Amino acid sequence: MVDSRLIPETYDRGFTQPAPRSLEEFNDLPAHVWPKNARRESDGSVSIAGVNLADLAGEYGTPLFVVDEDDFRSRCQAMAAAFGAENVHYAAKAFLTKAIARWVNGEGLHLDVASLGELQVALATGFPAARITAHGNNKTVSYLDKIVTAGVGTVVLDAPGEIGLLDERAARAGVTQKVMVRVKPGIEAHTHEMIATAHEDQKFGFSLASGSAYAACEKTLDAEHLDLVGLHCHVGSQVFDAEGFSQAAERVLSLFVELHEKRHVTLTTLDLGGGFGIAYTAHSHPLNVDDVAQDLIARVERRCEKLGLDVPRIMVEPGRSIAGPTTVTVYEVGQVKDVHVTDRQTRHYIAVDGGMSDNLRPALYQAEYDLRLVNREASGTPIPTRVVGSHCESGDILITNEAYPDDIATGDLVATAATGAYCYAMSSRYNMMLRPAVVSVKDGKASLMVKRETIEDVLNNQL
Repeated sequence: MVDSRLIPETYDRGFTQPAPRSLEEFNDLPAHVWPKNARRESDGSVSIAGVNLADLAGEYGTPLFVVDEDDFRSRCQAMAAAFGAENVHYAAKAFLTKAIARWVNGEGLHLDVASLGELQVALATGFPAARITAHGNNKTVSYLDKIVTAGVGTVVLDAPGEIGLLDERAARAGVTQKVMVRVKPGIEAHTHEMIATAHEDQKFGFSLASGSAYAACEKTLDAEHLDLVGLHCHVGSQVFDAEGFSQAAERVLSLFVELHEKRHVTLTTLDLGGGFGIAYTAHSHPLNVDDVAQDLIARVERRCEKLGLDVPRIMVEPGRSIAGPTTVTVYEVGQVKDVHVTDRQTRHYIAVDGGMSDNLRPALYQAEYDLRLVNREASGTPIPTRVVGSHCESGDILITNEAYPDDIATGDLVATAATGAYCYAMSSRYNMMLRPAVVSVKDGKASLMVKRETIEDVLNNQL
């Protein structure tokens, strides 16, 4: 009898048969997706930096974030080589722990924070405040006060009211605060709508086209305790079209010219934000950072020569492209069952002991991930499969539609790759699923970065 799960037809309700995948393909670890030091060992298990993932799961429990420290550092070094370490501001919002702040500092990079909490974590590690840039579309008085008293290097202004407020707080602290104005250049990045940040109808920054960006610059220049050093823009996140970055740079440079001509001001810094895309699945490919850097720098230089401007310092704010590929999330397989999609077809469902509380991105952005069996090699027949979490939500789906071997069973360990960016950072306690532990690995040794949250931690904070 033909297994109905293997019939190559289109499912009802718009579902399609997943692309066929061989056992060899499934047991492979795509090098451009998984951490650089990930290996499948001779016994079929997976290790990272010489540390077995099954051993880590046994010691620290699951779900578990595992970070390849050398991979993280090497990506910091690559960004530094492309743009200059002083011009690379790691975006803390992607993934921040005290250990990560120390790694970034050790590699000579600067840091981009987007909240008071991120700033406090960085300062707690001794990260030099002068190498921090502070962002946020709704900075509170307490956040601004911490910025000016700690000596944060630069603040990115995001709203008209923030200009006067920061000027006031800087005056109270007796300092002059360096600032940049965030500009919306009107570039449509080829990415998900909710992570595209350069179009007009969204909350960040000042419009270039409407003139509000120039007005914000004028107000900033007139502020007694603010020093306008440059302009900032951000095309979006997970962007693969390098052309967007270059076009944004050229548009923002027009404001450099206008300020020079009308206010006789020479700005020294052009911050082009982050957003460099990474590979989440075997069939995707990351943006080549070296090529983008060379192209951006060359375009800016040519444009400045044409406009008669001094070439500004070019800054970038990578987060995902540094943290994302360095990390995997390990889960234990729970319940497994077949679900009827049509009268003739079923889809295999695999439930794991995490889900949207440790990785919200599939539900939020329809993000895709690469999942592999990590305690052994698979040997079954690839069939249509969906991997789901343990939450009381139909949308709690990690892998929507793939062909996975049918021998993945309760008690097995699976891992999703490229979970370093915006997974732990967005984690929650939904259904009181407590936040996972985070472990780093290096040279055959593991170090606990973040303890697993316990129910006692939660109860102790409740009255």
